[in-house]
Amino acid sequence: MGFDGDSDGGEEDGISSVREVSINGLTMKTAEVEAKLDEGNIQEAESSLREGLSLNYEEARALLGRLEYQRGNVESALRVFDGIDLQTAIQRLQPTFSEKPASRRNRSRTESIHQVSQHAASLVLEAIYLKSMSLQRLNKATEAAQECKSVLDAVEKIFQHGIPDVLVEQRLQETVSKAVEVLPELWKQAGHHQEALASYRRALLSQWNLDEECCVRIQKRFAVFLLYGGVEASPPSLASQIEGSFIPKNNLEEAILLLMILLRKWYLGKTEWDPSVMEHFTFALSLCGETSVLGRHFEEVMPGIYPRCERCYSLALCYSGAGQSRSALNLLRKSLNRHESPNDIMALLLAAKICSEDCILASEGVEYARRAITNACNVDEHLKCVGLHFLGICLGKQAKIALSDHERTCLQAEALRSLDEAIALDRNNPDLIFDLGLEYAEQRNMNAALRCAKEFIDATGGSISKGWRLLALVLSAQQRYSEAEVVTDAALDETAKWEQGPLLRIKAKLKVAQLLPTDAVEAYRFLLALVQAQRKAFGSSKNSTQHVRMILSTTHISLDMISDI
Repeated sequence: MGFDGDSDGGEEDGISSVREVSINGLTMKTAEVEAKLDEGNIQEAESSLREGLSLNYEEARALLGRLEYQRGNVESALRVFDGIDLQTAIQRLQPTFSEKPASRRNRSRTESIHQVSQHAASLVLEAIYLKSMSLQRLNKATEAAQECKSVLDAVEKIFQHGIPDVLVEQRLQETVSKAVEVLPELWKQAGHHQEALASYRRALLSQWNLDEECCVRIQKRFAVFLLYGGVEASPPSLASQIEGSFIPKNNLEEAILLLMILLRKWYLGKTEWDPSVMEHFTFALSLCGETSVLGRHFEEVMPGIYPRCERCYSLALCYSGAGQSRSALNLLRKSLNRHESPNDIMALLLAAKICSEDCILASEGVEYARRAITNACNVDEHLKCVGLHFLGICLGKQAKIALSDHERTCLQAEALRSLDEAIALDRNNPDLIFDLGLEYAEQRNMNAALRCAKEFIDATGGSISKGWRLLALVLSAQQRYSEAEVVTDAALDETAKWEQGPLLRIKAKLKVAQLLPTDAVEAYRFLLALVQAQRKAFGSSKNSTQHVRMILSTTHISLDMISDI
């Protein structure tokens, strides 16, 4: 069945004019039919097809509408398709496909009947699908989605035992596959996002006999929609849940599950490598803080997919996010040696950042930061600014373990110069302002530290608690305890309950410094209650124990409190 030289009849096919049509072993020239259509005589054109090809009303209308659609006459095709009674066609075709499998003796006769019925089903279902595409072209997305949905509803009614995976007509399978794939997209165009979610799940959970490529495209689009669509999806229905299987509770879990299935298919060689899948997977796992899981997937990627240095950098990011800084730094050391990629700015900056968190590694971080600054000069001013920022932090950390006062003074002066240069390049960076204030505080320049703390609070609108903590600690270092307490109380009012621990510690220390032990005990009581509540809520007994030890070991106030930030 089909037109000579035609393609599959989809909306994107760009089909040329048709000259001949054949169906059920009969062939007919379309010139006469096209002439009648040009004259607007749809009824006569339909009669010609019915007589020439021995078709019933619905089949003739379907063939005629397809001819008009392929000729580019969308509105005319829509008028023809409107005359098709889909329910009548379903009722006529349903008994044939709902029959039980025939015995071996009658199999050839049954297959012949099914073949003829598949031709008829293909014509009618394709007509409704093309009607949906016609409505889409006319910017009627909701109606287009409803018509496309009716195609799938009809398929489920006609093929009550599912679409057979053998002896199914190619054109029929193509129509079904296209309808399954395009329906969620139509619902999205129409703005009906819940219907789109339901259509995606229906596409993946029902038996449509889809090929692997089509299934992969649907899974990827569904995952992208869950991640970036801005619509909260409800869990899958109970009818689709298998006992003992993992049931995603929200968009993120469902998207991660889909992306893991896609990666698994690639590992098994069922589909080609798609780097965007790994990008979406990286984003999804980063949102939930599971970078260690992401690192394992990067390790499983076959060599050659990613360049060696890029792979090391990605793994280092994962390990760093998971708190495994030493493992991340070891990977970066390998990629930054002179035989690999010693001038990779991003890798140098990440190495400098990791080293800036540890006084012992600070001198190594200084080297990485300086190399990054050298390579970023005249290339990227922002990256140069980031390099200067990390250089200043590393120099400040290195000064803490300097062996002589002279060395410490030189390192501290250089740290301030680096941070000042960074701020000159990016004056509105709150993190730079904060670290500059912290460095001033470390060097006992309290007036400058106070100014930076206030600037940080103004820049962030007071939404970040570490700014309030720095301000309170600087005021306390100036022995302005009452002002520091006012700042702490204001910060507590603006901070969520779970994040009040450090502020409560500062408040307790301020009470001790003002010789108010009863008030200090009350503040510590609140803090201990908070720690216990967090331990019950998150099960983080290890962190809670460390927190309690820190509380009990600190009973005085001094400049050392600045290290609490």
